[in-house]
Amino acid sequence: MQNENYCLITGASEGFGKALSIECATRKMNLILVALPGPELYYLAAFIKKNYGVEVIAIEKDLSKEENCMALFDEVSALGIKVNMLINNAGIGSTLLFNEGTIQLYQTQIKLNILATTLVTRLFVGMLERNSPAYILNVGSLSSFFFLAKKQVYGGTKSYIYFFSKSLRRELRPEGIRVSVICPGSMNTNTSIRLLNRSCNWLARQAVMEPEEVAPIAIDGLLKGKEVIFPGRVNRLFLLFDKLLPAFIKEKITGHQLKKLNSVTIMRSKLQPVPVMEKIKSFTV
Repeated sequence: MQNENYCLITGASEGFGKALSIECATRKMNLILVALPGPELYYLAAFIKKNYGVEVIAIEKDLSKEENCMALFDEVSALGIKVNMLINNAGIGSTLLFNEGTIQLYQTQIKLNILATTLVTRLFVGMLERNSPAYILNVGSLSSFFFLAKKQVYGGTKSYIYFFSKSLRRELRPEGIRVSVICPGSMNTNTSIRLLNRSCNWLARQAVMEPEEVAPIAIDGLLKGKEVIFPGRVNRLFLLFDKLLPAFIKEKITGHQLKKLNSVTIMRSKLQPVPVMEKIKSFTV
C-alpha cells in the first residue's frame, strides 16, 4: 500500500537537516523539504527522488520572517496532502562572546530558533491531529544544559525548545501526537565547523559526531516515542558529570574557561581583528 503521508522538515538542505531528510527517505517517507532559497535544496530533492522512490516537495522559505511561516502552511494546505510528521530543524548557531554579536544576529537567531519553531508547530498541529498517529521532533542542543561561554543566546534559545517540547508532549499525547526533542552535541555539519571541531581539546573531540550518525538515532527515538533523545555516549557522560559535580567545581571550570578565552581574545586583537561573521557557526546543535 502506497504511503500517502508526508514528513515536513525545516532547514532541510544542509547539515543535520540533509541527513534527516535522507534518513527519512530510506524509511520510505514522502517529504516536504523546506530551506532557504538556493540550489542545494533542489539538488537534494532530485537526489532523493531518484534514489529512494519517494515523493519530494521542495519549498523555499526564510522562516525567520513570520509571514513566511504562514505562507508555508498555506502552500502545504493548498496541495491537499497529509502531513503526519513535523521536524523543526531550522536554526542558527553561534559561538562568540555576547558583546561580539550584533543585534541583528541575535534578533534573527531568536526569531528562527524560537519563534519559527513555535509558529510552524502551532500552524500544523491541527493537520497532524487529523492524520494521527503523528509525530513532532524538535531539534534542541546539549548546550542548553550547560552554562557555556560564547553560547549564551544560542543556549537560551535551545533551553526554550527543550521546555516547549516537554510541555507540548503532555498536551498533545491525548490527540495522538508524539513529541520528542533531540539534544545533540557538536556535529560536523560543514567544512568550517569540522575544522573548528578539530581544534578542540581531546575530550571535546571525542564528543563530536557526524550528522549521518545522529539522524538514525533521532528518527528511531522519535518513532519509539522517546521524550528526550541524547545521541552519543560521551555526550551522555557529560550530562552525568554535570549532575554529579558540585556547583563550586563547575564555577571554577567556567572561570578558567573565561580566563582562557579572554587571554586568547587579547592576543588575537593585537594581531588582527577577526570579523564577527567568521566566528558564527551556522548550524543547529
